[in-house]
Amino acid sequence: MMEIQWGKPMALITPQDGSIEHFSTIEKARYWLRRKWPTDDSNRDAALAQIDAAMECMTPVEEARHAFLVAALSAGYRAEHQREFA
Repeated sequence: MMEIQWGKPMALITPQDGSIEHFSTIEKARYWLRRKWPTDDSNRDAALAQIDAAMECMTPVEEARHAFLVAALSAGYRAEHQREFA
């Protein structure tokens, strides 16, 4: 399976243990949202919907990336560097 790049990789500090996780593909973001996400809320659901739509070429990948960042912030993740959110 070919991985879908979604722009500049982002590094997020996890709320659980402060480790840094790098996200450079939409598949990894989807996996984390489904299997490793610390919260189950509407932002997570919206990010999953956007990612699934982008993987089906129904919405731009940039929209999925933005939804993922919104979900990350609401779940307590922090950007390793502020420019991650640019």
